[in-house]
Amino acid sequence: MICRQWGGPEDLKLEDVEPAALKPGQVRIGIKAAGVSFATTLVIAGKYQRRPPFPFAPGTEVSGVVTEVAPGCKRLKVGDEVVAVLDWGGLAEEAVAYEVNVFPKPKTVGFVEAIQLAISYPTSGGALTWSMALDVQKGQTLLVHAAAGGVGMAAVEIGKILGATVIATAGGARKTAFAKARGADHVIDYTSQDFRDEVLKLTGGRGVDRVYDPVGGDVFTQSLRCMAVESRICPIGFAGGTIPQIPANILLVKTIAVTGFNYGYYVGWSPHDARFEQADRTFALMERIRGWCEAGQCRPHVDRTFRLDQAAEAMRALLERSVTGRVAIVMA
Repeated sequence: MICRQWGGPEDLKLEDVEPAALKPGQVRIGIKAAGVSFATTLVIAGKYQRRPPFPFAPGTEVSGVVTEVAPGCKRLKVGDEVVAVLDWGGLAEEAVAYEVNVFPKPKTVGFVEAIQLAISYPTSGGALTWSMALDVQKGQTLLVHAAAGGVGMAAVEIGKILGATVIATAGGARKTAFAKARGADHVIDYTSQDFRDEVLKLTGGRGVDRVYDPVGGDVFTQSLRCMAVESRICPIGFAGGTIPQIPANILLVKTIAVTGFNYGYYVGWSPHDARFEQADRTFALMERIRGWCEAGQCRPHVDRTFRLDQAAEAMRALLERSVTGRVAIVMA
């Protein structure tokens, strides 16, 4: 699916293109499934922090089989089942990726579900476990917003693995039930309840220790008002459409730390390409996630699948907020 100008999902066109040449250290992947996300819709609209050169196929997360390996690759071989992070190019039958951004697919996870292991799970895993981010500890209380979405679902599961008490917010009965099924200890329907009041009730007025926020806007601001002293909050994205202005007085009075986490920095999506210097750290995180999957502790969920020529429909489903977990583009 080719993007030739900034626009909406319907502006993408299905085209035949020549295979990309392999550079040293890269592998070619026959794609089985690819992910689309809210960020994908921003990319094709020209509103994301990265703007690929025209023409390009959007899509940054895929699962599939290695079909060719260039000189310089050390970990992978033809026939390996993998998940990969791409700069772009995922909405296609094949893609080229740097070996440093390609990881073994867990044996217990199918190709369709595995798309979430490229970005959603490591985003949540890094944000929740790395010391400079939320660094969630056993016994703490973790508030996860948008818990029925891709990164939110992963944050709920990983929070429970780490031993936290997880409070999840989501919109509507279907999504709150989904979050509960992923392991949340408490669920709050933000469409009918004030999550700030409910969080304070659940914590006896103390507030939560950690907040994972993919929404931004007023959700971020209200989260500050139901956090404990010496707590941390991590903005992951701004799906709500508004970037919050942080009231520093609340940070000061309650000794709250705000720590951003951009997984893109660790996989090459920044002005400074850190994917190679951070490779050991990223690989260790992915191995930890793979272990959780193979132990049955992480259960990636795809709400529905679409054909490649239905990519616009998949993106519309996301924008209409009718999805729990993720949607996948399936090539076969």
